[in-house]
Amino acid sequence: MIPSNWYNIIPDLPAPPPPPLHPGTRQPVGPDDLAPLFPMELIGQEVSGERFMPIPQEVLDVYRLWRPTPLMRARRLEQALGTPARIYYKYEGVSPAGSHKPNTAVPQAYYNAREGVRLLTTETGAGQWGSALAFACSQFDLECRIWMVRASYDQKPYRRSLMQVYGATVHASPSPATGAGSKVLADDPDSPGSLGIAISEAVEVAGANPDARYALGSVLNHVLMHQTVIGEEALAQLPEMPDLVIGCTGGGSNFAGLSFPFLREKLAGRLATEFRAVEPAACPSFTRGAYAYDFGDTAGFTPLLKMHTLGHSFVPDPIHAGGLRYHGMSPLLSHMYELGLFEAVTRSQRECFAAGVRFARTEGILPAPEPTHALAETIAEALSCKESGEEKVILTALCGHGHFDLAAYDRYLADELEDYALPQERIDLALTELPGQGLPG
Repeated sequence: MIPSNWYNIIPDLPAPPPPPLHPGTRQPVGPDDLAPLFPMELIGQEVSGERFMPIPQEVLDVYRLWRPTPLMRARRLEQALGTPARIYYKYEGVSPAGSHKPNTAVPQAYYNAREGVRLLTTETGAGQWGSALAFACSQFDLECRIWMVRASYDQKPYRRSLMQVYGATVHASPSPATGAGSKVLADDPDSPGSLGIAISEAVEVAGANPDARYALGSVLNHVLMHQTVIGEEALAQLPEMPDLVIGCTGGGSNFAGLSFPFLREKLAGRLATEFRAVEPAACPSFTRGAYAYDFGDTAGFTPLLKMHTLGHSFVPDPIHAGGLRYHGMSPLLSHMYELGLFEAVTRSQRECFAAGVRFARTEGILPAPEPTHALAETIAEALSCKESGEEKVILTALCGHGHFDLAAYDRYLADELEDYALPQERIDLALTELPGQGLPG
């Protein structure tokens, strides 16, 4: 059964997260500061103190195209590993866009359409978010313009095709269509792009058009809240409660969507579950980034967010998990990480693809590169249980299928996929540009 409410974890936390700050005044942003980018309903959700938010009927009507999503036990994977662990996964690849992203794209398109917005702009890394927003805009008769990170634009042409089928216009980012993109191209004509650059381009266009607004696929509180339909369904579907919940993290929406309802139960003393976020070794914002105020984009158009960040000028290497190539992490998850509510680890690109192939050959589903990070960690945990004999219950989110990622799997199978070493000097250099003067913490 589809949940009737989204869950907001903020009222249940031991301390509230630090507020976003206006880049000019360095004071907490208000609704008027965000109004050029977001409809008031989403701004209200962003700062809400209510634990539950009713899902509008119009959104539920679209959700019913694919929700509830299946909760499955990976028995064949367990057998292949010879582990006593029991592995469950929540499969979000059954959505029209093939990922968890429509869970927030649909309500964002709905609230914008209800306020009379005609155009939504956005960025996309791997193309899953762009596909989801293009689909959602088609449901509510909105124009959609998408800036797709150049590395993924070149790697995944059929993701671009799917967005165009849904009616969206897709630009490779950095693009000459914006001032932000033109500046990057002037400095580096061969730039592979980054989510930070693409955000700058989408925000620039939305901010200059009174009939347009900007939509974001991760990072912000309202996005994470919309994704909690995943965890709420899993709570109802699981035959036994998990000892460990594992999810991949780029901006944080997939991990939050799965984990927040279980964290609610743990904070209330009803569960003893542990939680683990898995990020790429090439873009390790939790494990190697600074916890500081930074811009959410490269050009500095967004409010200042206190988050784990590698620096807004940091451009990750072009790994195939494009949805995880973001310099920062959700401010809410960053705050919760500082509170010690979950742990974070990294996995390299090749070991993640190895896990994806292993999962496909046992369970039959080809995972997107992003959730292979969680699968690699799940397999490692299950093999540890094999050594210890522990019958641990593990839950993970298979947040999307890899049907548009076969070129990357081709490269892996041909032994042409490389692991990128991230020198500390690159992180240190980007962190020198943090806008820290006059900011708290």
